[in-house]
Amino acid sequence: MTTVLEARNIKKFFHVPDEFQVLSDINFSMNKGDFVSIMGKSGCGKSTLLYLLSTMDTDYQGEIYLDNQKLSGLDADQLARIRNEKIGFVFQFHYLLTEFTVLENVMLPARKLGVKSRDEIEHEAMNKLKLLGIEDQAKKLASRISGGQKQRVSIARALINNPMIIMGDEPTGNLDSKNSTIVFDIFKELCAEDNLSLLVVTHDEDFARRTDRIVQMGDGRILNS
Repeated sequence: MTTVLEARNIKKFFHVPDEFQVLSDINFSMNKGDFVSIMGKSGCGKSTLLYLLSTMDTDYQGEIYLDNQKLSGLDADQLARIRNEKIGFVFQFHYLLTEFTVLENVMLPARKLGVKSRDEIEHEAMNKLKLLGIEDQAKKLASRISGGQKQRVSIARALINNPMIIMGDEPTGNLDSKNSTIVFDIFKELCAEDNLSLLVVTHDEDFARRTDRIVQMGDGRILNS
């Protein structure tokens, strides 16, 4: 098995208004193709951990490795490049740019990466929309599609640079049960067919039970892994 993501002895403190340790001695790893959910009560540190693992928060003690590369200690520009190349993000709130079309939203991370031509990126973006069954929405403004469709657009956007891992923070939190099932099935298919790794923070027990592994957190610690 190939290890995709690893955290070693992670500690995290909040310093305002008083010093408080929010994560304690976190050790965690996942392999290529794993579909892992993180669960725990509100305030247990699961979203904080996700933001550390995603490199969006760098204020911690310990070491994080992605694709066998040590991320701890890299500067902001290096981390931004790694993030854009290797990590896709899906959030509870899709953060689409409502004044842009669906297609333009999906293209944005690839345009930022700047490796392919605009035509190549547009072709790739259409392929991702087809994969998610919403290619017919490509030319619509993002503000003109349904909530379930918006979340599928955000998944297409997360996939555009062909990352090795997708990280999700409550990706079904704003969806009804039908659309939650659609999103789960999409994730499961990506794991099975593309060997993509997925790490999802969720309160949805039905969603979590269908993943490969549940990491339970409590009081800033991993209780099982």
